[in-house]
Amino acid sequence: MAEAPLLELRGITKRFPGVLANDDVNLDLRRGEVHALLGENGAGKSTLMNILYGLYTPDQGQILLNGRPIDVGSTKAAIEHGIGMVHQHFMLIPVMTVAENIVLATEPRHAGVLLDYDAARRRVRELSDRYGLAVDPDARIDRITVGQQQRVEILKALYRGAEILILDEPTAVLTPQEAQELFEIIRSLKEQGKSIIFISHKLNEVLEIADRITTLRRGVVVDTIPAAGATEEGLARMMVGREVLLRVDKPPSHPAGPLLQVEHLTVIDDRGLEAVRDVSLEVRAGEIVGVAGVDANGQSELIDAIAGLRNAKSGRVILDGKDITNGSAKGALDAGLGHIPEDRHRRGLVLPFSLTENLALHGYRHPPNSRGGILNLRAMGERARRLLREFDVRGGTPTTPAFALSGGNQQKVVLAREIDGEPKVLIAAQPTRGLDVGAIEFVHRRLVEQRDAGRAVLLVSLELEEILSLSDRILVIYEGRIVGEFPPTATEEELGFAMTGGRHEDAA
Repeated sequence: MAEAPLLELRGITKRFPGVLANDDVNLDLRRGEVHALLGENGAGKSTLMNILYGLYTPDQGQILLNGRPIDVGSTKAAIEHGIGMVHQHFMLIPVMTVAENIVLATEPRHAGVLLDYDAARRRVRELSDRYGLAVDPDARIDRITVGQQQRVEILKALYRGAEILILDEPTAVLTPQEAQELFEIIRSLKEQGKSIIFISHKLNEVLEIADRITTLRRGVVVDTIPAAGATEEGLARMMVGREVLLRVDKPPSHPAGPLLQVEHLTVIDDRGLEAVRDVSLEVRAGEIVGVAGVDANGQSELIDAIAGLRNAKSGRVILDGKDITNGSAKGALDAGLGHIPEDRHRRGLVLPFSLTENLALHGYRHPPNSRGGILNLRAMGERARRLLREFDVRGGTPTTPAFALSGGNQQKVVLAREIDGEPKVLIAAQPTRGLDVGAIEFVHRRLVEQRDAGRAVLLVSLELEEILSLSDRILVIYEGRIVGEFPPTATEEELGFAMTGGRHEDAA
């Protein structure tokens, strides 16, 4: 007989206005297993886990722990039942230390009053050693890496006695190296009897780490299968309901004259150090130029300087013959720049604004969005409906606030706004971060369409597969310098060697 489930979700149904997020969902979790929850953006994965963690109340259904029904009406109740959750966007206080974040609300105290900081540090070190999660208890959250912040979130859940860990898109903000470190942590937790629900859309990661896989599509369970023997193609078909191209299918490029020219650009970062060092590049009409590199090698500062978000120390940025160096972001947009930013929450959207308002952020001053300085709300709404339909944005209407959408659908809103503006040059920074395979296919197709329409596309991505699939030319950046140019036929090994400082001639 199969082992009895540790946790069961039976008949879970959750409705929001106009959306059936979960429809009679059944899911079970065994002790000491990694159970992956797979699905498109907006398929209902996070909603289901928010119900399990007490953030939402289901309209129907029940949750059983060790065969007995439990009431998870709040996060406090979930924690008391041994359920912990690490959210995609971390819930940490940046100005507090690692130890302070972990013990927050359950602090050890002197005489029941004052925080016993030494005891807090000691407990964090003990927990860190036990589970192999190396962190510095005294480090401030805003001064550690994203991967380390995620470890703090996991330790915070373990500190509160979690036997079941929900990891919501845990690799969406991690580098490939950090993702592998996380997988080692997950394997260690599994060996110590913890049970893990791993929410993801990355098929290769799911196949690597999961024991079983449950796929959701539009709020309904499609199937639960063992990971052993499953394939990326089969999982993609279950997620999307059709065959999905996992590689980009694009015709040869026909580049024309340069539309973006960067000449000897040097840019200073927030620490006062040179992040971009004497960079020169050009992107021609009708081509995609990819910039590959390990994170934090100057990519963000380079994009900011081109987009008018950061001044350059020296050098020039020329867009279609116009010098836009050290201008404003508005000036860059008016000159013909489109910008899909790497952080859609910080730079791409105003989250409390409606989708109509977000889609009009660039063009609200111009007809038909406004006339004589007065907004034409009807025209803005009609445009929003058209773009939401054209870019397959799910889970919202023109009046829906941006924060109510899933991450992938938020990204489609940004993409729709930037592409509909018909830019001469389009910067696409991490354009598919946090997206599922169906949405990735959609975004890639749109970027190729922009290239074929005669626009210049500068693609900056940490995903080597994406760089190799989309780019017509590839530039590698290392410590703020362009250290090599490669054709799209280059191998990941060749690019990886250059990305870590190796010279092309040394690799030959």
